[in-house]
Amino acid sequence: IKNLTAEEAEILAGKDPDSHQRDLREAIERGEFPSWTVYVQVMPAAEAATYRFNPFDLTKVWPHADYPLIEFGKLELNRNPENIFAEVEQSIFSPAHFVPGIGPSPDKMLQGRLFAYGDAHRYRVGINADHLPVNRPHATEARTNSRDGYLYDGRHKGAKNYEPNSFGGPTQTGRPLWQPIPVTGVTGETVTPVHAEDNDFVQAGNLYRLMTEEEKERLVNNLAGAISGVTRDEIADRAINNFRQADEDFGKRLEAAVQALRG
Repeated sequence: IKNLTAEEAEILAGKDPDSHQRDLREAIERGEFPSWTVYVQVMPAAEAATYRFNPFDLTKVWPHADYPLIEFGKLELNRNPENIFAEVEQSIFSPAHFVPGIGPSPDKMLQGRLFAYGDAHRYRVGINADHLPVNRPHATEARTNSRDGYLYDGRHKGAKNYEPNSFGGPTQTGRPLWQPIPVTGVTGETVTPVHAEDNDFVQAGNLYRLMTEEEKERLVNNLAGAISGVTRDEIADRAINNFRQADEDFGKRLEAAVQALRG
């Protein structure tokens, strides 16, 4: 992982604000395709309820020591779009697009996004978004039964697209697409944590302690630059205390850096 310093980024943003986009485009043109190795972590469902933090809390990461990374593929960008509107502006990505056998977790943010993304697509692109070439599956036709909206080409003519129907149209198979996950608990705020590490500071502190000295210094300097501009001392102190709760050394160094910038 390579990073620009805050000072380098400030200069580059003023002189060449499109540098990252151009670098990506030109790298692909040269055949230097950027790629990401994709991994999954697998936790048995029975362990979720008693794990030391809520495994469906999207602010947490599962430690690799407990659930090792399992490599299964690679994502590679190997072609630049030929038509930005058709291939970028009209593209849609939804966490509700599953293949049989894989289903959603009880992550509350994911549950909200399952319908929110589709809502946005229907508003931004149209009811037929799944039928556009950039969004169609390669293996088969997009069978969403959505049609007759804006810019629809009428290819299905008078065929029915609702269920139940009496005209040989689509029918539900009744076949489960994934294994359900039982959930328990109460809604709203809980007085006591359900899991031992259900707080905002444990993992932040763990990450800080994993950093090299150079990374810690860069992080402290970046945060100090922002906090030092806060006009009310009590607000700046509360911000610094958040980092102190993650790690005492983190908070101590940040406080010193803020004071140095304030003179």
